[in-house]
Amino acid sequence: MMELDSTVTSLQDVQQEQRDRIVDWDKQHVWHHITQHAPFEKQDPLVMSSGKGIYVWDINGKRYLDASSGGVWCVNVGYGRERIAEAMKQQAVKLNFFAGTAGNPVTAEFASKLIEKMPGMSRVYFSNSGSEANEKAYKIVRQIAHKKYGGKKHKILYRERDYHGTTISCLSSTGQEERRNQYGPFTPGFVEFPHCCEYRSQFGPVEDYGLQAAQQLEDVILREGPDTVGAIVIEPITAGGGVITPPKGYYEEIQRICKKYDILIHVDEVVCGMGRTGKWFGYQHYGIKPDIVTMAKGVASAYAAISCTVTTEEVFDLFKQNPSDKFDYFRDISTYAGCTVGPAAALENLKILEEENLVDNCAKVGEYLFARLQWLKQRHPVIGDVRGKGLFLGLELVKNRASKEPVDEAFAAGVAATCMKKGLIIGRTNRSFAKFNNTLCLSPPLTLNETEAEQIIQLLDQAFTEATAEVATEA
Repeated sequence: MMELDSTVTSLQDVQQEQRDRIVDWDKQHVWHHITQHAPFEKQDPLVMSSGKGIYVWDINGKRYLDASSGGVWCVNVGYGRERIAEAMKQQAVKLNFFAGTAGNPVTAEFASKLIEKMPGMSRVYFSNSGSEANEKAYKIVRQIAHKKYGGKKHKILYRERDYHGTTISCLSSTGQEERRNQYGPFTPGFVEFPHCCEYRSQFGPVEDYGLQAAQQLEDVILREGPDTVGAIVIEPITAGGGVITPPKGYYEEIQRICKKYDILIHVDEVVCGMGRTGKWFGYQHYGIKPDIVTMAKGVASAYAAISCTVTTEEVFDLFKQNPSDKFDYFRDISTYAGCTVGPAAALENLKILEEENLVDNCAKVGEYLFARLQWLKQRHPVIGDVRGKGLFLGLELVKNRASKEPVDEAFAAGVAATCMKKGLIIGRTNRSFAKFNNTLCLSPPLTLNETEAEQIIQLLDQAFTEATAEVATEA
């Protein structure tokens, strides 16, 4: 027995040496996303090592319930899906890559299956990330401006508080001032219009907030000149900007205004797409008919890098009207959009969503979680508003419900950090705004059941209790 214990101890020592080596490599050589690295001089970074279902484990073996789907809202079908990995392996062996100038069977099949979920849409252009998908859309709009309007109708309007990506042009169309800070000058031709957060109404308490908020878009169009505006870009539900659901009547009026002035509607579904909101796509809750839809995160549940820019046939037809003109086609390419492993993963991901009824499950469990968050709001006055759809939900935190003064970002960060210590990973607005980095975000895998949802609620309840007590002690 003593020899066995010694062997086990030696094995654990070796494993600890391996873990220490990995952490050391990470600290010396990895540049983490949106992270200040100075604290790593005294503490170790978080290193994740495995995942299964809705759970992930760090390198030290601690388990977390991941209510953020990978930290950035993308692992829709959960971790450890062997059938996706197997589909990727088989495709990589059969044909790993050929440039997107040619087709291949798995890409064609996935495109066909995807379009079945999007009545009114027709064509799928592949790339690698949400930012890239939106860049493609912007290039489509700009090329149409030159082909059809002599270059004049080139402006793209974006909404305050929406986020569309990390490249310079995507930041140029992002309504979050702190995300844009230090990255100018920006791409010209992008113009902001006001947000639609009813909780933060620009007009005070009004009965027709949705209509008034939408009409602010028309004010901007008229100010810029309708003959200069080619498109608007919007998130169906504002994601990182605060999980803002559109008010009643808002998108109907947006649709009317854009049709009136011959303006294309580009819906950015990078976060909301592929079931996250309880429908296949977020815009399908609101009756809006887009001309362009972009998506990424949930397309393959992050098992592979893939994004899509989807258009109507009317938009597609504008790029084949004059074949004798050497510029009469979409002159764009994305090298790794020719990697077939992405579509293979996306196709298997879509099959899982269908076979396990995960979109319906998302709607059902999302309703339960939303109701339980309302209960949490009754218990904790710091929660000013609960909003969202499906398994994409947000809690806006305030110092005072009457004044709606937002909590400091440090308080929201503290709640998220306390959750992390308790084994619950949640998201939050992070250095996006001067004042409104005060929303906590929940976006667990669509496999979540009510028992697991209740675990989220209980851990959040404990975190809020501790955070509030700490503030009271400091005061």
